[in-house]
Amino acid sequence: MNAKVLKVHPADNVIVALTDLAQGDTVSLDGASYTLKEPIAAKHKFTMNDMAQGDKIKMYGLVVGTAKNPIAKGMRISVENTTHAVGDLHAREKKNNWVAPDVSKWKSKTFMGYHRSDGSVGTANYWVVVPMVFCENKNVDSLKEALLEELGFSSPKKYKQFTKRLISMYQSGQSVSDIQEVAFDETTIGVSNNPLFPNVDGIRFLTHSMGCGGTRQDAQALCGLLAGYITNPNVAGATVLSLGCQNAQASILKEEIDKRSPKFNKPFQVFEQQKMGREADLIGEAVKQIFTGLIIANQSHREPASLSKLCVGLECGGSDGFSGISANPAIGYTSDLISALGGSVILSEFPELCGVEQELCDRCVDEATANRFVDLMTRYNQRAHEAGSGFDMNPSPGNIKDGLITDAIKSAGAAKKGGTSPVMDVLDYPEKVRKQGLTLLCTPGNDVESTTGMVGSGATICLFTTGLGTPTGNPIAPVIKLSSNTKLYEKMPDIIDINTGPIIEGSETIEQAGGRILDYLIKVASGEEKCAADRNGQEDFIPWKRGVSL
Repeated sequence: MNAKVLKVHPADNVIVALTDLAQGDTVSLDGASYTLKEPIAAKHKFTMNDMAQGDKIKMYGLVVGTAKNPIAKGMRISVENTTHAVGDLHAREKKNNWVAPDVSKWKSKTFMGYHRSDGSVGTANYWVVVPMVFCENKNVDSLKEALLEELGFSSPKKYKQFTKRLISMYQSGQSVSDIQEVAFDETTIGVSNNPLFPNVDGIRFLTHSMGCGGTRQDAQALCGLLAGYITNPNVAGATVLSLGCQNAQASILKEEIDKRSPKFNKPFQVFEQQKMGREADLIGEAVKQIFTGLIIANQSHREPASLSKLCVGLECGGSDGFSGISANPAIGYTSDLISALGGSVILSEFPELCGVEQELCDRCVDEATANRFVDLMTRYNQRAHEAGSGFDMNPSPGNIKDGLITDAIKSAGAAKKGGTSPVMDVLDYPEKVRKQGLTLLCTPGNDVESTTGMVGSGATICLFTTGLGTPTGNPIAPVIKLSSNTKLYEKMPDIIDINTGPIIEGSETIEQAGGRILDYLIKVASGEEKCAADRNGQEDFIPWKRGVSL
């Protein structure tokens, strides 16, 4: 029979409800009994003993909150009786005794990827069109209109076809009630055209709202981010549209490209509207150059590559009270497998690492790496406070509703995505990943901004956990979606790829799920499987304005 409750860590003084529990229910765990003073919804936590005001609340073995007022044994911790708190941060002996998991099953495995001249390997082969400033978004849209459908890269316009059906019914004189009875049926939707360039996965058009005003720091960061996308192994070539007078100059972009790829040799085109004059001249020339660039890109083929060439971004969004117990630890184990195989993994979302700084510092390979992490965390939190916010305000209403009532609880669960391997490097946004193993990257906790940043730093595929459901994807990197619970997997099968709910149900271990995730990741990286985000056309891209977003 499935367990009703769970104590995550031996040092914890709260227990997690794995199912809805009623007031007056008595549950047993580790030889002790607990009678509940109030209903405890699944995913929420209740106290193991009486707590006085000011007592520390522990979960995952960490301080995650403080009692605002006395809390009786068997009561739910909530925003009404608990406030955010974290443990003290101080230098101490590093944990460099990591025992890598057994990777013998995957040691000889490969994935089918696109090999680039700098030795990197992509999981996809895209052409990207990027504007240096939001003024060029309209021209980007014009190129999209000119190229996608004609080259066979457009997706079926399923909802447009459905609208046409409704129009036909109306024109034939059918009643309002008849039209309201019509159900949308995806099985009737036609398929897209065969692409003219079968070895190219598509053209991606990255629009944004930056580049002109704002700080010089934002302009530099934008250029670095765009350079990260252009040099990403998943990109075959790029077309850049510039107005000419903006802060984010094409010359800065080229400098950022050189930083990341000194021997950069991909097809690369820059069109500056103020030099070229008429919009028609710019669009006409850009269409021609993109077309000839695609001919070159189509010459690439997937070939076997070592799993050490993988660079995996780790993300969570729409988290719930199970995320830190099932999905996040599962991809944490996958992360450890990839690190042990010589690959690279990225853990970002610095606001969601608040409360686990000590653990991550202890895992850093040296003092310099630990100090950079503390410095970036401290400065980011300070800027947030100056903007009238703070890391303690990070949990969303959805998080709180599902049991993540403090940032420390959310963070302790979110950090599980990084597994247990040593922290090899710490990067500021949008620096390029430069080491094998686990890297910490400073980004916001915002799902899209964080995923956008990780791909800009070199991630070629992402693992994204969710407990509530989110359709987020990325223009150039597959984003594999994992549910923390079976209910979500069954409710939203169109956006979820993998279910880790069996961990909660007791039918699968974290290690088993982590291995299963790696097997699926290899298939997606090889082009054998298409993840839901790509099937759904989720191409979310949001650059980070430093100091503004959490």
